[in-house]
Amino acid sequence: MRDRVPPRPPVRVVVGRIGRAQGIRGEVTVEVRTDAPEERFSPGAVLFASGRAGLPATITVEGSRWQNARLILSVEGIGDRTAAETLRGAILEAEVDLTQADEDEFHDLALVGLAVRESDGTPVGQISEVLHLPGQDVLAVARTDGAELLVPFVRQIVPEVDIAGGFVVVELP
Repeated sequence: MRDRVPPRPPVRVVVGRIGRAQGIRGEVTVEVRTDAPEERFSPGAVLFASGRAGLPATITVEGSRWQNARLILSVEGIGDRTAAETLRGAILEAEVDLTQADEDEFHDLALVGLAVRESDGTPVGQISEVLHLPGQDVLAVARTDGAELLVPFVRQIVPEVDIAGGFVVVELP
């Protein structure tokens, strides 16, 4: 019988931090902390703001543009420099469904906590961390016997990842 893990709700991931006001029309600079700024900061995107008292719970992106290597963001309801300064220092988060990713692409948060088992079903442990090393990604597995096992995250050794099922299969040498 296969162990089932309840579905994971969307989680919030940090995608940026608001910097200083830019100009007099209410735009702000953003320190980008995402691999997909075009998606996260597209017009209509709703982001969660935190880190300062008095911030709105969410902000809606009105527009974004690049100026040199800096992202400039306009936010619905923020029309002048004074209002833009109230956002300074806010941490911006986006909701991410960890089960939705391209094939062979996984969020670290989706992998941490998954059960690890061999192809014959023998339990190995649970993923405790994803290490991004220069040569390749490595799964740190907290073994059932208390030891830690480092598993290269390559298809030959990790042939199956089932986020919805809550497990990965490893073929240990």
